[in-house]
Amino acid sequence: MKFVSTRGKVEPLGFSEAVMEGLAGDGGLFVPEFLPDISNKLESWRGLSYSKLCFEFFKLFADDIPQGDLEKIIDASYKKFDDAQIAPLSKLDDKTYLLELYHGPTLAFKDFALQLLGNLYEYLLEKSGRVINVLGATSGDTGSAAINGLFGKKNVNIFILYPDGRVSPLQERQMTCTGASNVFPIAIDGTFDDAQAIVKELFGDADFKKKWSLAAVNSINLARILAQCVYYVYAYLKLPPDRAQSARFVVPTGNFGNVLAGWLACKMGMKVRGFTVATNQNDILYRLFKTGVYEVGEVKPSYAPSMDIQVSSNFERFIYFAENKDTCKVREIMQAFKSSGKWIFENFNADVFSSVRCDDSSIKKNIRNVYEKYGKIIDPHTACGFENLDGGVNVVLSTAHPAKFPEVIKSAISRDVKSPILEELKQRKIERMECGANSDFIREIIKERGIRK
Repeated sequence: MKFVSTRGKVEPLGFSEAVMEGLAGDGGLFVPEFLPDISNKLESWRGLSYSKLCFEFFKLFADDIPQGDLEKIIDASYKKFDDAQIAPLSKLDDKTYLLELYHGPTLAFKDFALQLLGNLYEYLLEKSGRVINVLGATSGDTGSAAINGLFGKKNVNIFILYPDGRVSPLQERQMTCTGASNVFPIAIDGTFDDAQAIVKELFGDADFKKKWSLAAVNSINLARILAQCVYYVYAYLKLPPDRAQSARFVVPTGNFGNVLAGWLACKMGMKVRGFTVATNQNDILYRLFKTGVYEVGEVKPSYAPSMDIQVSSNFERFIYFAENKDTCKVREIMQAFKSSGKWIFENFNADVFSSVRCDDSSIKKNIRNVYEKYGKIIDPHTACGFENLDGGVNVVLSTAHPAKFPEVIKSAISRDVKSPILEELKQRKIERMECGANSDFIREIIKERGIRK
């Protein structure tokens, strides 16, 4: 299997090299050269454990890693989850299911991909004798999950940029209280979009990227998206067969990566009714699917901070497939969007997507309604998924543990929600770096703290 850039200006790479590259040299994102058909495999996958299913799925893509090694990497990646099912599917009522994706070590769905990516990096670095400096941006959960997947590992330092004051206090503690010597959390004076722009700029500087062996953990890394495909297939196979094909996955998302993974699984042969893109008040994706206009607005801090995003980096992968792999068209769209912050899609086809928007007052209302109706406490991001559910079978993705957002939960239902993992962090010292939203500052930090052979 080869992987190509959405912008078509670099040579195809094998799986391992594409993972190590992160962002393609032409500024595009790596995608599979073709999407394999899994429709004839699904029945044989039914009943597999999560890690076994992940292995069967990844075999289709990571064909340059010996299968025995790949199986060991995947098995190790799901050892830290606190539920034996890894991604349990809870039935709330006859038509509503909750896919619990918060049982990993940092209590968020990002653990599914970043535990695996951390182990992939460790394996590939040991095989090659290379070192890397991982650079990423986070709006909350990616940073802590990436750090947990990489702290203490040999031959890798990790630099995570996050918007100062715009992540929850416990999300910040998960990034800044590890005490690991290879971890560098950097609070920037700006938004997540500012942080993400810095990351893309540094990856786009070919000389700097090569000199400092930059690697990516953001969902620009193709391994992230492929790993997230697996829990959609797992949930699909857990549903009663007569419900699976009529199910709609409802996905809280800001960066489009989470819902893109489900859509790709659908393109590979997992037949479902569709996907609902659930946004908070930062609703660029909601506006896109309603109007066909992709236009940046102002980022507004919300109760669901991991979705406080306007520029959805993974949307470029969707454009690539939606435009029939026309890389010239992708380059045109992305250049226009970069220049003007806007693109109008003519005859926009939303495919299997719908969208809902949920402001802060509705987030609290949905938390309260779910608790009163089902006795289930959900976090603010998951709450966006319960906005205007249609009357069909719905699988809502629960993306984070509610204990990460205790103030919002307390305000909504007058309940304290705690996690021993998070309570222990409150006793530790916060260690972080601070700087302005300027790529030059980050360059200097990497030059000073980065690892080199």
